[in-house]
Amino acid sequence: MEKAETSKRVGIWIRVSTEDQVRGESPETHERRARAYAESRDWTVVEVYRLDAVSGKTVKDHPEAKRMLEDARKGHITGLIFSKLARLARNTKELLDFADHFRTAGADLVSLGEAIDTSTPAGRLFYTMVAAMATWEREEIAARVAASVPVRAQMGKPLGGAASFGYEWKDGQLVVNDKEAPVRKLVYELFIEHRRRKTVARILNERGYRTRNGSAWSDTTVERLLRDPTAKGTRRANYTQTKSSNGAWELKPEDEWVLVPVEPIVSEETWATANSILDERRVRGTRQTKPVTHLFAGVAACECGHKMYVPSNSPKYTCAKCRNKIPVKDLEAIFKEELRAFVFSPEEIFDHVQAGNEQLNSFESLISSMEAEHKKLTGEADKLIELYQANLLDKGGFGQRYEKLRARLEQVGEELPKLQAKRDVLKIALASQEEVLSGSKDLVERWDTLEHPDRRHVVEAILDRVVIGNGEVEFNFLYNPGFASSSNSQSHRG
Repeated sequence: MEKAETSKRVGIWIRVSTEDQVRGESPETHERRARAYAESRDWTVVEVYRLDAVSGKTVKDHPEAKRMLEDARKGHITGLIFSKLARLARNTKELLDFADHFRTAGADLVSLGEAIDTSTPAGRLFYTMVAAMATWEREEIAARVAASVPVRAQMGKPLGGAASFGYEWKDGQLVVNDKEAPVRKLVYELFIEHRRRKTVARILNERGYRTRNGSAWSDTTVERLLRDPTAKGTRRANYTQTKSSNGAWELKPEDEWVLVPVEPIVSEETWATANSILDERRVRGTRQTKPVTHLFAGVAACECGHKMYVPSNSPKYTCAKCRNKIPVKDLEAIFKEELRAFVFSPEEIFDHVQAGNEQLNSFESLISSMEAEHKKLTGEADKLIELYQANLLDKGGFGQRYEKLRARLEQVGEELPKLQAKRDVLKIALASQEEVLSGSKDLVERWDTLEHPDRRHVVEAILDRVVIGNGEVEFNFLYNPGFASSSNSQSHRG
């Protein structure tokens, strides 16, 4: 069964240009349609962001856009509804930035025109595609920059960033800084003597030495300087890169490094001695730890209502309150069997999708009919006004006939957005269901070959929780296609 979303707080984004308003696309129409969609999902509209008569060329610096992004960051809104992607931003880079911002904030984007709702499985593909596009864009820029780095490094040119402590850039060359070099040398001497980074930092601070920015010395600063080969006369360049997954730094392959000789502060022997001590202490301090994330961590619950976890000294999910237990391997085996109930034949998938499409076509016909009526009523009202202005219709006759047209126009204006919202909900649901149904069979067949992180991802995507009782296990799935139970149970004795 789908998880209730009554607590979801959403904003509505409305950007209608002057040209759009000339064509009759009023901001009020877009807002009514978005509100109807939110109401159909039991979501609460808490904010409306309006950018009237604003071009989509760039909107990120608009006050309303900044307010919207800040609300998403703070969690004030957990979703944003808009009529089309082009209404959010026509600038591709800004669209990628918006999507990345919402993904980071754990918030959803809902585009009614493109049937994208990132709170659904199919909609989450949008985030995946956006991330891929953003990565490609960053890599293109990075590749152009990286191409010039080795050449500049080999020429000894600065590549950006500050010089290592003990050195300074002068006339484009890295040279020894007479004030900092003695302190850099002292760092090595103290470490070789005391063999502890914290002790070195404490002694430097007690003697009144400070880092370049005036901060106190720390053990991490000490190790960073000890590891840096610049002090022994070898400056490294082009040796790090940014991980695309999390933005952290990592070393490049050594054959890509550029090593440039500079004036040393300490001898190679002194540098090697200090680093061998660091290596020795690191090996001694390394501890082997077991992965702490189990497949059903966070979703396994006891029938008494308490969460169940796997203690470090046990191979079983355990309830801390009533001591109810189930072996880790048994629970995964039962889950695998339950997945089979999540698999549907191609015929079932086809029948379900076809039934949904027939219902969707019915909605489309009703909407087209109502839009045609709205256009006809508007034309009749305009003609009526022309007749009155030409004195071909008296005031009494005009008022009676115009009031009927106005009342029906208002009624259509209220009903049309609601009908469109129902169509939007169905369209998005069908896209999501088709993906889940089609992918479920492949999921079961590949289950035994999946790595643990991939299995965990599957559990998070389709399982709300698993309840372990006395002799039975009940899996509550997040998704119910309409013709299969979403809350299956299978007994387990042991």
